[in-house]
Amino acid sequence: MSIPLRQRLRIGRYLVGQKLRRREKFPLLVELEPLFACNLKCAGCGKIEHPADVLKRRMPVEQALAAIDECGAPMVSIAGGEPLMHPQIDTIAAELVKRKKYVFLCTNAVLLPKKIDKFTPSRYFSFTVHIDGLRERHDASVCKDGVFDEAVAAVREAQRRGFRVTTNTTFFNTDTPQTVIDVLDHLNDELRVDEMMISPAYAYEKAPDQEHFLGVEQTRELFRKAFADGRRRRWRLSHSPLFLDFLEGRIDFPCTAWAVPSYSLFGWQRPCYLMADGYVSTYRELVESTDWERYGRGRDARCANCMAHCGYEPTAVLATMSSLRQSLRALRAG
Repeated sequence: MSIPLRQRLRIGRYLVGQKLRRREKFPLLVELEPLFACNLKCAGCGKIEHPADVLKRRMPVEQALAAIDECGAPMVSIAGGEPLMHPQIDTIAAELVKRKKYVFLCTNAVLLPKKIDKFTPSRYFSFTVHIDGLRERHDASVCKDGVFDEAVAAVREAQRRGFRVTTNTTFFNTDTPQTVIDVLDHLNDELRVDEMMISPAYAYEKAPDQEHFLGVEQTRELFRKAFADGRRRRWRLSHSPLFLDFLEGRIDFPCTAWAVPSYSLFGWQRPCYLMADGYVSTYRELVESTDWERYGRGRDARCANCMAHCGYEPTAVLATMSSLRQSLRALRAG
């Protein structure tokens, strides 16, 4: 685990505060989507399948900030679409940093060289670049040649300017343990990014490509083999040890989607980032009006093969905080 100590302590205090207030459900990180438009057409993403009038919309700065202020989450992942296409994305990020939120701006990095001057390095801010494999695999994933090289160049320029840079890599059923090892070795040892997030591909219902999502057993076998021989401890992964145990199948968890809610142009998405069973205007309404017992493996068929971090990483974090042994383990891993 490679999360900075200051951030881990901040999140720890936040979780203790929620427990002292006896709050059963609260946000740990918000997936903020201020637009759905993108400059790429990735096969595994369905965001650009929205109608043209929706793709033209951009969330006002005030609306984005009000949503984060209302829910109180300490971390915000700004996604989309491609956030750098939003004309005021730098203002949204800067205002969240002023509030001392940990901000992760997710980007395919194609526009980053043109937009980077709008941003200022901060310990609260990171560019999170999506890289789904080495050159051939990544370019196939985003359905455009040359994007891998552009992303790598953008990462190096952001690092040169003093920005924290993290990555997000999604793995599909076309991956093997060796392709996982290859890309994580590259990100860890050659690009030397600050943190790496990994996720098994989830069955996003609007994605054009529905054939290459991983099943639960495929996921467990893939990561069990990729993590062997001490590699898991060597990589700067931004996950708790228990979540990595979960990916390997050493432990199982229920989904806590309410801890990583999604807020978009339509409002708070029920129940999670991956499924849209309606929208509400406030986080409180999301928590109180959603029948959370309906969702999860064994309850909703759409959840059958989901092992996504947005549902299970927060469960692992909460389990870590409730155990002294696991808390010490996480500290040692960091």
